[in-house]
Amino acid sequence: MSQNSSISVKNLTKTFKGGLVAVNDISFEVPKGSIFAFLGPNGAGKTTTIKMLTTLLHPTSGSLTLNGLDPTKNSHEARQSFGIVFQDPSLDDELTAYENMFFHAGLYGVPRSETPAKIEDMMKFVELWDRKDSLVKTFSGGMKRRLEIARGLLHTPAILFLDEPTTGLDPQTRNYIWTYIKKLNEERGLTVFFTTHYMEEAERAAHQVAVIDHGKIIASDTPANIIKMTETTNLEDAFIKLTGKNIREQEGSGMDEMRQMRQMWRGGRK
Repeated sequence: MSQNSSISVKNLTKTFKGGLVAVNDISFEVPKGSIFAFLGPNGAGKTTTIKMLTTLLHPTSGSLTLNGLDPTKNSHEARQSFGIVFQDPSLDDELTAYENMFFHAGLYGVPRSETPAKIEDMMKFVELWDRKDSLVKTFSGGMKRRLEIARGLLHTPAILFLDEPTTGLDPQTRNYIWTYIKKLNEERGLTVFFTTHYMEEAERAAHQVAVIDHGKIIASDTPANIIKMTETTNLEDAFIKLTGKNIREQEGSGMDEMRQMRQMWRGGRK
């Protein structure tokens, strides 16, 4: 792994029962402080890859490192180095915004003496401090996303994973979310690894893009170079040219992953 890489993946493979190869011998690196878009149709292997990177799945073969840590051998330490916002909502609607943040702080081992200040700092950063005592079920979709981003950053991770962070949001809210993400990247040097089906987001925000389909990476470069390589005029057209026009089945993610993460954290802290 290069010293300038936050994430390094080499010959990573994941095979499930029945012989299904979800991820097939992929390799890539994500430079520190960069915004990296991991793109692909539904069922291409994106979510499986993220689950391996975030310790929710164990690879069949190959290697991966996060900030120099092997998540298959040092899972607890690796989890400390990243935050994650899942594709589907994973907040507890029956708790207040502050209570959601406080619970997450305990889960990630944030020192109790530092917790109030960290919660206030992050909630102010996403402009939700004035709603700290409101139940999450009263929040709009955009407010929930901002709170999830604040929660994912509460333990000061070096990497933030975002699995389709703006799905279902209106254009104004999507723009608002990306303003925060790019601000975090620029001001804090945060490495951002995200998936999206909105190709214009990747074209505007990503420094590098990797396209995966049928478990294999079929293109990896800057958005401009991928557009040039495919002789198209934008990343969406380039993506369709690379992956075809057939409709794919939806991958799953969300609350189940958050529950799994919580269980693994509790097991690791015993």
